[in-house]
Amino acid sequence: MFDETTAHPTPEALARALPPGFVIGTATAAAQIEGASRAGNRSPSVWDRFAAQPGRILDGSDTSVTADHYHRYREDVALMRDLGADAYRFSFSWTRLQPHGRGPLDPAGSDFYDRLLDELQEAGVSPFATISHWDLPEEYAHGWLDRETALRLGDLAHLLGERFGDRVDAWITINEPATVTLNGYALGLHPPGESLLFDALPTVHHQLLGHGLAVQALRAAGVPGRVGIANVHSPVSPAADTDEDHAMAALFDLVHNRVYADPVLLGRYPEAPGFLGDALAAFDAVPADDLAQIHQPLDFYGLNYYMPTLVAAGAGSGESPDGTSQAMAGLPFRLEAFEGVPTTGFGWPIKPDGFVRALGEMQERYGEALPPVYITENGASFPDEVGPDGTVDDRERIAFLGDHLRAAIGAVAPGGPAEGLDLRGLFVWSLIDNWEWAAGFTQRFGLVHVDFTTGDRTPKASYHWLRELLAARRADRLSA
Repeated sequence: MFDETTAHPTPEALARALPPGFVIGTATAAAQIEGASRAGNRSPSVWDRFAAQPGRILDGSDTSVTADHYHRYREDVALMRDLGADAYRFSFSWTRLQPHGRGPLDPAGSDFYDRLLDELQEAGVSPFATISHWDLPEEYAHGWLDRETALRLGDLAHLLGERFGDRVDAWITINEPATVTLNGYALGLHPPGESLLFDALPTVHHQLLGHGLAVQALRAAGVPGRVGIANVHSPVSPAADTDEDHAMAALFDLVHNRVYADPVLLGRYPEAPGFLGDALAAFDAVPADDLAQIHQPLDFYGLNYYMPTLVAAGAGSGESPDGTSQAMAGLPFRLEAFEGVPTTGFGWPIKPDGFVRALGEMQERYGEALPPVYITENGASFPDEVGPDGTVDDRERIAFLGDHLRAAIGAVAPGGPAEGLDLRGLFVWSLIDNWEWAAGFTQRFGLVHVDFTTGDRTPKASYHWLRELLAARRADRLSA
């Protein structure tokens, strides 16, 4: 399938290996790129409030401008068109569309997304829209700890479906509920900044309930586009071959992977093995009707993959680039580094074989219950800058993307560990450098470099690499 004489696959080799109809797109999130936090009638979000608290954002930056996509969306869509991307995954800003989280859609906010969708349509780029990407109105004081938030998400989904359903090809109800629970409510690294550890588990259920209600609301609105969810999955391994490490790896797998996918795909929460005690007791009293609401038929499942996880028993200490190690000090397990494995700017291990395992586990666990899958996020941060010649040499990102795309295609090929999984596409995170949440502007994930002072966009070497891959795919199709 690939030229194995080279360390990394060439664009031409990858193009030849892409299955027919395989979607290649780019992805972003509203809070990270739009800026214009006071434009129109937009009200403050939980991230606006969080960023205003001293010490919450690594470099002290905020959401007011970010990448200024609100004013430069035409330029960004032109970059997608030049790239040859099939699709663009973006998210709606809740408070731009529904100020204060209640009432009808705001005309000014709606007009912005009308313009964006029209621009995408003219460029021939398919819109994949995320309804909730880590953001909430600041009025939702208890956030996902409050069951009412799930109902509000369903209400918003119906409004969006009625307004934009004719131009959105695919809908993602909610993005990475696992990260929202872990970083926002268990570890205190994201809004609302709660450090509840296992007491954060009710937010899992409320997010999944919101997902189920949103699915039903979109379909009640008659949207013709496909409907799904996106969650991050990380294959988990014990750091050592001991009973304690195996037990803690199983616990992390449950609370990071299975409690999110099992209810959505199987209609039930996983049972905790006896040695884990009452770790999942929060789900024991879940009403059966709630599970029926969550377990909606889906047109696709979005899987975000960045890295595998190595878990050891015992509390951790010290710090990591994303702040996780210190925040996890109160848990009965810790995350360990993979020895001898290169890392991204965030310190995340670069292991394409983990991607293979993640896909294999999804196929093994869910089988026929698993709908077609899109890789809704895959990418890496590296400290790249514009050089004296005006170019950005991010060869590490090229290697990362090429190796991970090759791994995904190989995993689902005949004889692969995920054979039978219907993999439909991959979205690169991200189109442009963005405001990376609590890390501020310290981490760059984009195919396009953004000067956060001037707003200038400079396509990186990885952008040109992906453009070459997509051009080679088009040439192959024409010659077939």
